[in-house]
Amino acid sequence: MATRVSRIAISGYYGYDNSGDEAVLQSIIIALRAEGEQAGIQVIPVVLSANPEQTARQYAVEAVHRMRIGEVIAAIRSCDALISGGGSLLQDATGVKSIPYYLGIMKLAQWLGKATFVYAQGVGPVQRRLFMPMIRHVFGQAAYISVRDEGSAQLLQRIGLGSAAVSVVPDPVMGFPLMPQREAPPTGDAPPVVGVAVRFWRSDRQELAQLADALSRLAAHKRVRLRLLPFHPPYDDEASSYVLERLAPGARADASVVHGMDTPLAMLEQVASCDLLIAMRLHALIYAATQHVPMLGISYDPKIDQFLHRLGQAPVGSTDQLDPTIVSDAAIQLLDNKASWRAEHHSAIESMRTQSRLPAQQIIHLLRK
Repeated sequence: MATRVSRIAISGYYGYDNSGDEAVLQSIIIALRAEGEQAGIQVIPVVLSANPEQTARQYAVEAVHRMRIGEVIAAIRSCDALISGGGSLLQDATGVKSIPYYLGIMKLAQWLGKATFVYAQGVGPVQRRLFMPMIRHVFGQAAYISVRDEGSAQLLQRIGLGSAAVSVVPDPVMGFPLMPQREAPPTGDAPPVVGVAVRFWRSDRQELAQLADALSRLAAHKRVRLRLLPFHPPYDDEASSYVLERLAPGARADASVVHGMDTPLAMLEQVASCDLLIAMRLHALIYAATQHVPMLGISYDPKIDQFLHRLGQAPVGSTDQLDPTIVSDAAIQLLDNKASWRAEHHSAIESMRTQSRLPAQQIIHLLRK
């Protein structure tokens, strides 16, 4: 039984209905509570969220609005420590505001005398050199730093943080539970389910048109049920519909966009029910790994390559180079050899599942001191 209470603020891209980021948050909360309970500590998470009411209700936590500075200061002041992460927080590929915001939250906690922890972040790309000394300064004062891939660790080393100060761990979502085995259909002729998780990336949408071609080729060679899974609505709903509309009539006849997956576990159930997942979204691939679902990754960012490499795979293509024939052939190969894929990758997946708890273990250990 817990004998002590520890309040921990959590800063990340939370409250925006992005299934991957919400899964990161849920995974961190589950891990902290479990490790805290073992150590006799009752962990009370306080989440900085864009939708604090929804976050508080969904995860049974305290939450404040991430952009209301008075609420943020009061929340951090009431806590023993602050976690920054997980997710791709320190990057300037999508804009210049992310890095100053997340570093600013960490620096605020440090000014208030709170321990700060970096939890399995993906760092980079950092294209503007002015951000590098800022990262070095704020991360240099953190009590613990963990990143989710070697690329992030190498970037921090180039910025000036020693390799001994940075731990490389799996994404927190690798700690998600294995869902109960679904029952086999009553008849043996049900087609395999192929999940597809896409996003907009190129302005000309070339990669989505090529993927639609690949899925059409797959459906022409093998009877399949295509399920498009929007991980970040409404944007991914639109991207999924874009692909759906470009499928050949035969493929479109048994294809649909799945809506209403408003919690990470609901989306996890969808992924677990697939026989194969083809995805651009990192956390779609991670969901598949946690459920031992064979996957094909399409890279738009080095984080996709790095995750697949850790699993022992390579992307089937990228947003700049995607061959429909290669994708469809690879999909057929995996659908025909699911058991072999699971056997080949079982050890790596279970190792990542175990290691995903390391940041929570280390944070609880440091808070006990």
